[in-house]
Amino acid sequence: MQLDLSPEHAALRAAVRDFAESVVKPEAAAVDREHRFPEAAIEGARELDLLGILIPAEYGGAGLDHLAFTICIEELAAACASTAVIVDVHNSVACEPILLFGSEEQKRRWLPALAAGQALGAFALTEPGSGSDAAALKTSARRYGDEYVLTGAKVFITNVGHAGLYIVFARTGSTDRADGVSAFLVPADAEGLRVGQVFEKMGLHGSPTGELVLEEVRVPVANLLHAEGKGFQVAMRALDSGRIGISGQAIGIAQAALGEALEYTKNRRQFGQPVATFQGVGFMLADMATRLTAARQMTYHAATLCTAGKPFTREASMAKLFATDAAMDIATDCVQLAGGYGYVSDYPFERHFRDAKALQIYEGSNQIQRVVIARELLR
Repeated sequence: MQLDLSPEHAALRAAVRDFAESVVKPEAAAVDREHRFPEAAIEGARELDLLGILIPAEYGGAGLDHLAFTICIEELAAACASTAVIVDVHNSVACEPILLFGSEEQKRRWLPALAAGQALGAFALTEPGSGSDAAALKTSARRYGDEYVLTGAKVFITNVGHAGLYIVFARTGSTDRADGVSAFLVPADAEGLRVGQVFEKMGLHGSPTGELVLEEVRVPVANLLHAEGKGFQVAMRALDSGRIGISGQAIGIAQAALGEALEYTKNRRQFGQPVATFQGVGFMLADMATRLTAARQMTYHAATLCTAGKPFTREASMAKLFATDAAMDIATDCVQLAGGYGYVSDYPFERHFRDAKALQIYEGSNQIQRVVIARELLR
């Protein structure tokens, strides 16, 4: 595919970039420093319909495709990675599973509020004892008449405490593997649902991540998402397209870091000339730009396959693996190019470095991406 965008995608990029530059970026350093939820940025995203970008117009959303979603996340991440991950998780692993697997009643009940930003969504799969081995989860859901009762604990939940709706995965069957897992729509105000510890993280300080505790939480049978025992299918499909969003975060952070490194090295003078004119520095910049272009190409390709309804699991994992490693490499090299200034918080280089690291870990670590890619190759 070509990197040239359609007029519609180009217009979306311009609009989101303008918003990101004028509203999101000016607050990014303070959001990071103060560990503050980016209220103004999320409100602005709501007003631009970015919280319902994948939701069809009939349910109140923008009805755009996965390439549009990726471009949106890329531009937000270039301004503030915390804002990008909040918007990403809400759209990709909270709204999209309802769109793909929900009943018509569930779609009409939940999607308009999510699209309008009246409620943020969150995805509650990981547990203290089940990370990469997600099928080993222990949270239980027991059926009593027309209700399920959920008990357990989730961890590393993005948007925790700010979400109005959680997609919670719990064990309903007797088997201890994937076919015993079901998915449930659990409103944040459900009795027995509470937020546990909210973590102090290395980066992404504006994006809340923490524990979700379920103590005999009752939800109606109508809140079962997809069929009983099919929850793992919901989770894996959500993570497949979610990895495209993570790749978008990666190229956004990498683009921001590279742009700032170019500006810095062109203006910083040593030995009587701009640092950028030294061959060793130029080679580093060239390598960064090359990795970034390749990462963007892979990410857009996966997004285009997803939109077309074609198989994209392998391509999404490849994009996530390559783009997030590239973002970390680029952010590291940018710190190096800025020298001492790269290491202090007065400059954005160290923030990009801290934010980029998370991308190699969440929504499937890059080691797990290699497992997925190898499995797809050997099918």
